[in-house]
Amino acid sequence: MAKYLISFPSSAMNLSDEELAAASEDSHAVAREAKAAGVWVFGGGIDESVPPVMVTGSGSVLETTYEQTRRIDGGFAVLDLATREEAQEWARRIAVACRCAQEVRVFGDDPES
Repeated sequence: MAKYLISFPSSAMNLSDEELAAASEDSHAVAREAKAAGVWVFGGGIDESVPPVMVTGSGSVLETTYEQTRRIDGGFAVLDLATREEAQEWARRIAVACRCAQEVRVFGDDPES
């Protein structure tokens, strides 16, 4: 089994208020299906009203980020699945629910985590 990140940036969801309400309802239904199937690990959306910070090894809190991760937003789900094909099928279901294409990434296996 591997953990897969299924995600999309906020800009991908260009929906009216009505469409957004329907997408929210539909995406929650897919999350419930994943939970019932025993594959759901975690999911949600980045709260864009709270700016990210960087914390150093000495404990300093900096109001900045790495250049490469300056803009991380949108929604995501982490699922524990046996194959990439399964991840792509769940991504398809989420894409239908959210009304936007999904990206699929796999976390590297780390037996210590």
